[in-house]
Amino acid sequence: MKILITGANRGIGLAMARQAAAGGMRVTGTHRGPVAPAQAGIDWHELQVTEPASHHALAARLGGQSLDLLVCNAGVLPDGHEELTTGYPAGMWAETFAVNVTGVFLTIQSLLPNLQAAKGKIAIISSQMGSDTKATGGSYIYRASKAAALNLGRNLATDLRGEGIAVGIYHPGWVRTDMGGADADIGEDESASGLLKRFAALSLATTGCFENWDGRPHPF
Repeated sequence: MKILITGANRGIGLAMARQAAAGGMRVTGTHRGPVAPAQAGIDWHELQVTEPASHHALAARLGGQSLDLLVCNAGVLPDGHEELTTGYPAGMWAETFAVNVTGVFLTIQSLLPNLQAAKGKIAIISSQMGSDTKATGGSYIYRASKAAALNLGRNLATDLRGEGIAVGIYHPGWVRTDMGGADADIGEDESASGLLKRFAALSLATTGCFENWDGRPHPF
């Protein structure tokens, strides 16, 4: 099984890549910077998810290889400590949406032929913070971007059903990473293990689902 994970150089992405490789999958991981982690069993490629030329270059390097699973994991959370009256500058909105929404779309668009070759699956890492049921205030930019990623995934599920490509959207949990912080509920490995199980269970029968890392359906 061939799997590609964006933003696989740290956090949940790296934990998923390591576990997938240990489970015998052929893993391609992308990283933003010029240096990838030293990790056996992972084929590393640089990818700037906001840059179309970088996507075209990755697609060219992969050639016509079939892809069984694409995990759109790369994301940023820049606005955790912004003040409503003085913060949330326009540039922060643009940068976050470029990574968390446009970057997801460009990744799927550029690798669609590879997915079509295998009738593969797409997993989009969103967040419970993008759900209308979790409107607890703050982090407006991140919340809006993850709501948009959820909406993107739902519509892609509709359009790609006829191609035999299932799309799932997932909340990874509140995870102890640089993004989630030290007080989060679960560790990277626990989240990654649960997510990989959800990806394995994804099918055309469940396409468009929004699920927690542990398999519980998440309200939209």
